[in-house]
Amino acid sequence: MQPPNLKNDCFALPPGVHWTPVDEALDLLRQRLQPVVTSESLPVGLAAGRVLAEGVTARRSNPPTANSAVDGYGFAHAALGKGVQILPLISARAAAGQAFDGEVPLGSAIRILTGARLPIGVDTVVLEEDVTLQDVRIAFHDGLKKGANTRAAGEDVKKGGVILDAGHRLQPQDIALLAAVGVGQVSVFRHLRVGVLSTGDEIVPPGGDASDTQIYDANRPMLLAVLARWGLEAVDLGHVGDDRARLKAALDQAAERTDAILTSGGASAGDEDHMSAILNTQGTLHSWRIAMKPGRPLALGMWNGVPVFGLPGNPVAAFVCTLIFARPALGVLAGRIWQPPVGYLLPAAFSKSKKEGRREYLRARLDADGRVEVYHSEGSGRIAGLGWADGLVELADDARDINPDDAVRYYPYGAFDL
Repeated sequence: MQPPNLKNDCFALPPGVHWTPVDEALDLLRQRLQPVVTSESLPVGLAAGRVLAEGVTARRSNPPTANSAVDGYGFAHAALGKGVQILPLISARAAAGQAFDGEVPLGSAIRILTGARLPIGVDTVVLEEDVTLQDVRIAFHDGLKKGANTRAAGEDVKKGGVILDAGHRLQPQDIALLAAVGVGQVSVFRHLRVGVLSTGDEIVPPGGDASDTQIYDANRPMLLAVLARWGLEAVDLGHVGDDRARLKAALDQAAERTDAILTSGGASAGDEDHMSAILNTQGTLHSWRIAMKPGRPLALGMWNGVPVFGLPGNPVAAFVCTLIFARPALGVLAGRIWQPPVGYLLPAAFSKSKKEGRREYLRARLDADGRVEVYHSEGSGRIAGLGWADGLVELADDARDINPDDAVRYYPYGAFDL
């Protein structure tokens, strides 16, 4: 089955909006986007990193039966009294995979190993380290509670219960849960294919010769690496110079090969911003002027039914816009639920006077005392700061004077799945 296509006006801003606050832009994306990929059934062992297309219910409880949590001796708690307990052992043993199918008489005990099903007549287990064994009797002190050192049937997961919802990206720990409750196949979305295209005459491939007027293409390899970390199928669309006919041909080919397209450069309204121009005349274009630093220009549009995210050309701005906007948007297109990053309030190790009217993101990292320090420059071309940092500090839209030890919101790169 093929999911519905996105509407050509899905990126349209409300009339009269000139500068869009970050939160409003994110709300618009969340409301208007939907999965654009089909689903398939995969064995659980091959499904890590994929997004569930359907919720999953447990085929059986975990644990399926009451069992022992330790190596020791099992008995009925009702047989215990005060003081030192002395119980005779029956001539049998219960082990994982080798259950004892008989009944343990009241007042007797059985040798039992970790994971073994509790036999009839057993509801409590004493650790073997707490027991003195002599002949066919055990002795231990009183004080054990009923059910000690045992696991109840279904105490982790009950049969028929929903264990994972549609839109959840499967992690290795989820694979363990699915396997434990007997799920062998899951319905998952196919990989979202995301193309990355660089534009501009000034761009040359990394490692080649470059004149003083040219720059190496840092954005395309960076974005391809980010997409791969997100579990998406990253498609290298190469580089196109400032030639509208070639750019149109590249977009036509990209729309046939991918489900979404990321471009960098040419997203503004200058004479050489050909990406915006061609989207505006031959596709659909909505120029979002985001009230944020870095990364104000963001061109969002459709080309032959495929969404295009036109990122800023400066690498830092492209990186930040990708984390803030492209990550949750591409996640939804890939079938995930909308996934905002989780940040933490931590003490600042810097001073700054911030003006009102825009959201700011600073390259940041934690110091040895758990405070947040920021990179010495806020320039969008300072690529070294991305590697120096281990996350971003978000400064809200209002004006604020920040002094050392003031609380600031810090997002580690891990909050963006990096």
